[in-house]
Amino acid sequence: MSWGTELWDQFDNLEKHTQWGIDVLEKYIKFVKERTEIELSYAKQLRNLSKKYQPKKNSKEEEEYRYTSTRAFLATLNEMNDYAGQHEVISENMTSLITGELTRYVQELKQERKSHFHDGRKAQQHIETCWKQLEASKRRFERDCKEADRAQQYFEKMDADINVTKADVEKARQQAQLRHQMAEDSKAEYSSTLQKFNSEQHEHYYTHIPNIFQKIQEMEERRIVRIGESMKTFAEVDRQVIPIIGKCLDEITKAAESVDHKNDSQMVIEAFKSGFEPPGDIEFEDFTQPMKRTVSESSLSNSRGDGKSEPKFGGKSKGKLWPFIKKNKLMSLLTSPHQPPPPPPASASPSAVPNGPQSPKQQKEPLSHRFNEFMTSKPKIHCFRSLKRGGAGPEDFSNLPPEQRRKKLQQKVDELNKDIQKELDQRDALTKMKDVYIKNPQMGDAASVDHRLSELAQNIEKLRLEVQKFEGWLAEVEGRLPARNEQPRRQSGMYEPQNPSAVNSCAQDRESPDGSYTEEQSQETEMKVPATDFDDEFDDEEPLPTIGTCKALYTFEGQNEGTISVAEGEMLYVIEEDKGDGWTRIRRNEDEEGYVPTSYVEVYLDKNAKDVYKPLQKISE
Repeated sequence: MSWGTELWDQFDNLEKHTQWGIDVLEKYIKFVKERTEIELSYAKQLRNLSKKYQPKKNSKEEEEYRYTSTRAFLATLNEMNDYAGQHEVISENMTSLITGELTRYVQELKQERKSHFHDGRKAQQHIETCWKQLEASKRRFERDCKEADRAQQYFEKMDADINVTKADVEKARQQAQLRHQMAEDSKAEYSSTLQKFNSEQHEHYYTHIPNIFQKIQEMEERRIVRIGESMKTFAEVDRQVIPIIGKCLDEITKAAESVDHKNDSQMVIEAFKSGFEPPGDIEFEDFTQPMKRTVSESSLSNSRGDGKSEPKFGGKSKGKLWPFIKKNKLMSLLTSPHQPPPPPPASASPSAVPNGPQSPKQQKEPLSHRFNEFMTSKPKIHCFRSLKRGGAGPEDFSNLPPEQRRKKLQQKVDELNKDIQKELDQRDALTKMKDVYIKNPQMGDAASVDHRLSELAQNIEKLRLEVQKFEGWLAEVEGRLPARNEQPRRQSGMYEPQNPSAVNSCAQDRESPDGSYTEEQSQETEMKVPATDFDDEFDDEEPLPTIGTCKALYTFEGQNEGTISVAEGEMLYVIEEDKGDGWTRIRRNEDEEGYVPTSYVEVYLDKNAKDVYKPLQKISE
């Protein structure tokens, strides 16, 4: 089966077919190129997707990836990065092994095809030239034969005519002979040309054209084989990355199997456990005695359910942090006095104001009344103004609940120990270097490292002091926390009483005698809050604006919660008018505010007053 013998007369069709084959090859190259672009785009999108969901450094998201489920998700994102890399490998291999190779081959194929068909056209032109020569020789032989026949007829005519001279007859005879000779020469030339053309034609159709067509056939077959090999390579490139992709998928499966719901639940406990004990039972409120209604001290006061005496809840007492009630709302329950204010004294003298009605323990309205106030008021806990979002907390983490504080202190101790180890390693390395310098002075000056060694010694000593300090705090916290495997004791109160002798001291002892977590409060009821997301609820609240000023007509000793002491003649800011209960809310400065009896002050309301804290001069009457 050869194109040279079977398709000897299909030169034009073969030319079209081979051009079509090259077009198919170029189309396949374009297909592979677009496939590589798709692989690159897919890999890029996968990488962007993985990057989009990666946790941001030094952010809250990074802390969330300590759970097994989120760690598995992070592993999935990392494996997707590797997965994307394999698609990039597919694109690179297809570009180098298929697109690049076939592009070069197409150029070579076009040149080879052009050369073969050029030889074919040249052979066609040669045989056409031989054919034209044969036709010319044949026409010349035909013409000479006709001329010789006419010359012979003319001679015979002249020879038969008696009127023609002998000379004319001889001339006609010679002309006839000449034409006959020319005809014979043309015949010989035509015969020779015919033989030559037949030979050329035979060689053309049985030698030249078959050879050219055979080369074209081989070229086309090589093209077909090459495109088949390229398709096989196309599949092999994909197959080569399947094991690696399988490993990526296996790692994702392994990460998914590592998810431990029990461990995650335990980590939630470790992350948010405050160390507080749950509150005790709420006592029954007896409403059958209207004049002696009291709020259950087990729910909003410091008394315990074990029969301890109930200490007076002063305006400067310790308060246990209550984790379930919004803190500024809770304080509004504790700071607003809801008892009738004392009558003004008969004399303006400070000694004439014993504040007798205020000395006994205040009676409080029932819990329902307090929660009505809870829903309608929006007071401000002034100690929260110092808790700015992102601000640095105390060094001993005393703003955190006990359990969280213990964890932070332990973490700090571990970090300091690591720093000490680094410093020790540097010191050991420098010591060895110094020994080398002492033994081999040509290598360096041993005294050059003394300064650095002294610095390291100082740093190590500082770090050790820091470790001792934090370990002391840690031991203090661990000594006052209940055993981690014990059941937390129930407590009957939210707040613990404070020793009156420690009222003006700094917040040093933040735990009550029974081990519960409390906070110091200065001249107003203050509360420290854990540095958790709960802070967001308080950062946005602003202090109440001043609505005027007032002058103290009498001295008032604010010994009960929510009240503030004022001196006779003192000028203060008014932040809340008397709502009909006989109390006016005032502010001395940014950190001191409370309630005083309305009858004890003279109020000057100013609608344009601004909330600016400037010292007010005492004005004597």
